[in-house]
Amino acid sequence: MEVRDTNGNTLSEGDSVSVTKDLKVKGSSDVVKRGTVFKNIHLTDDPGLIEVRNKQIKGLMLKTEFVKKH
Repeated sequence: MEVRDTNGNTLSEGDSVSVTKDLKVKGSSDVVKRGTVFKNIHLTDDPGLIEVRNKQIKGLMLKTEFVKKH
């Protein structure tokens, strides 16, 4: 299974990604701002989703169409 970012680059476990647009977080009033960098991503069973870790939001899942490899 290949997981690709918005530019078509292949993502792998532990990569760093940055967000390409402001995203509202479901179930919260938080917003992930454009340009935010997440390190050490975790791939999921779904090729359209990745899990990222953040101090404020635990277990954050991002769609791969909104991230680019950093």
